[in-house]
Amino acid sequence: MPVNIEIKYPVYTVIIDNPKVKNAVDGPTAKELAASFRDFEQDENAEVAVLWWFMEHFVQELI
Repeated sequence: MPVNIEIKYPVYTVIIDNPKVKNAVDGPTAKELAASFRDFEQDENAEVAVLWWFMEHFVQELI
């Protein structure tokens, strides 16, 4: 799974870890990210969500 969750209440960290594609967000990864943030919204103990990427790669496209 390219998306991992680390919970240290009250912080909920969503981690992208897919170095083979330089952490690019494809369809399946986007679905995992969406599910992770839905889980965060349902967690009464989590107060803040942080999106973080593992390693040195993060691909971003501005629209």
